[in-house]
Amino acid sequence: MVRFPPNTRPAPWRAFAVALFALGSMASATAADPAKTLHIVLTSAEMSFDPQFSADAGSDGIIDHIYESMLDYDYLARPVKLVPRTLEAMPVIADDGATYVFRLKRGIFFTPDPAFKGKPRELTAGDQAYALKRLLDPAVKSPWLWLVDGKIVGAEPVRAAALKSGRFDYDAPISGLEVVDRYTLRIRLKTPDLRFLYVFAIPNTAAVAREVVEAYGADFGAHPVGTGPYMLGDYRRSARIVLVANPRFRETTYVPAGPVPRESAAIAAALAGRKLPLVGRIQITVIEEAQAVWLAFIDRELDLLERVPVDFIDQALANGRLRPHLAAKGIRHETLLRPNTRWTYFNMEDPVVGGYTPERIALRRAIGMGYDVGEYIRVILKGRGIPAAGPIPPDVAGYDSSLKTEAQRYDPAAARALLDRFGYRDRDGDGYREAPDGTSLVLERWSAPTLLSRQEDEQWKKNMDVIGLRIVFKKDRLQELRKMARQGKMPMRTDGWNADYPDAENFMQLLYGPSVGQENHARFSLPEFDRLYEAARRLPDSPERVALFDRMTELMVAYAPWRLMEHRIEDHLVQPWVRNYKPHPVRSFIWRYLDIDGAQRVR
Repeated sequence: MVRFPPNTRPAPWRAFAVALFALGSMASATAADPAKTLHIVLTSAEMSFDPQFSADAGSDGIIDHIYESMLDYDYLARPVKLVPRTLEAMPVIADDGATYVFRLKRGIFFTPDPAFKGKPRELTAGDQAYALKRLLDPAVKSPWLWLVDGKIVGAEPVRAAALKSGRFDYDAPISGLEVVDRYTLRIRLKTPDLRFLYVFAIPNTAAVAREVVEAYGADFGAHPVGTGPYMLGDYRRSARIVLVANPRFRETTYVPAGPVPRESAAIAAALAGRKLPLVGRIQITVIEEAQAVWLAFIDRELDLLERVPVDFIDQALANGRLRPHLAAKGIRHETLLRPNTRWTYFNMEDPVVGGYTPERIALRRAIGMGYDVGEYIRVILKGRGIPAAGPIPPDVAGYDSSLKTEAQRYDPAAARALLDRFGYRDRDGDGYREAPDGTSLVLERWSAPTLLSRQEDEQWKKNMDVIGLRIVFKKDRLQELRKMARQGKMPMRTDGWNADYPDAENFMQLLYGPSVGQENHARFSLPEFDRLYEAARRLPDSPERVALFDRMTELMVAYAPWRLMEHRIEDHLVQPWVRNYKPHPVRSFIWRYLDIDGAQRVR
């Protein structure tokens, strides 16, 4: 587990870096403007700035600005398009998708750190190979292991040895992870994987310097050192994070790599020829209460609201449109149906709701049919969502709003009949059913201590009362819930997933057996599902592949490890002085492209 010290002021090396930033800014008229600060909010505390360990969106957004993955998504091109980031060009693919060759740009440097002993430290292919080995290292406990697990030739024996000995040998050769020369990395896979490139646009595969990891040890997650456009300045754990522009960041300008929609043409023109990033400082405040977030935006303390809190949708919108008094202030509204799916999962190893026997499947199905997703979307989400018909979200191949998911439709009468049929009856007359063997039956749902979660609890209680199931609620902070989820400690929890890459595989891996302990929080393990998943991974985009995903969805519905919820609609609000903002369907945080009109802000 990564432990963080109580940082209340910049470390000496950070103060040096900030001073260096100021000198660099004065030396270049095209560098980020140190007088400009972008004010951002995170609604849950950061987890870690260790790329291979972090797994929450807020931390990953910060990581994506301090570190760099080999690939990126073009900011404005639609449909979304992969582009080189630290590479000279897109990778060379051979052997029908089983071999990938990556060639790094020369002259990319890490930001200064004492671990480099005063010497400039250039990014090399070895750094990228080291980062991938960290995903494999059991001691890192990377939730991103699934990206490479079982794929790279020669990796499994090295990981198996580490599991046995308790120590990962980073110097042990992995034949499929070959550093050809200082700037060239060749990866060979056991079987072709036509979507493997997406892995390298995920921030958590970013290169890290081995000497920095070893210098800080367990504290590495609080000392990020990357090659990206920003570096960590002032840092107060779970309260305030400041990023300052990297004065040594290489010359980088934005040139669209594909068609730009008409509504984004002005942004592309404004970015043309300008060196990125544009603002010299990003101040990120952690505010977990929705009311405080809303008031901070309304009081002009925040420049962006990258998802209006559900509790304040009615204050922001009327019939899905920005309220006139906000529009009169120059505030802009962006709507995005990001590829995302939300669900309530059941821990398949739990003694109450888990298991694969008919009576346990019946219990989960009844819970699903007893819960009114339509009411949830209409009342609690204020209509900002569409019902999920399957794990795959809209705009991703395999999505089908007409899929037959009758076993998850809202039908409390059918739920009660199903429970009766399988022996879940009220034997003592208290209004709540007991288990088939006569023992007490209590559902346990976990969630964060927020107003939204309390509203969700109230609906769960109301809906479960109707079908005669007793339910209790337990609370913890979001970061603790995520840890418990991977450890299989919660019977029920509502969760969701934004696409790491625009492919159905990214959602189906959430139910893939080998992902138990990582992102398969339901701990669902079904050999037939796993075989279909592995077969789909080998196929190109095709009707045959979509048919496999349809069958996987049918299995999910049949065994009911999830009660599908919704695909959430996001509403973004932008202050009038913010320039160049356009939400991206996959990349959640795009701060490096933004600019501030200082004169308009002070009006």
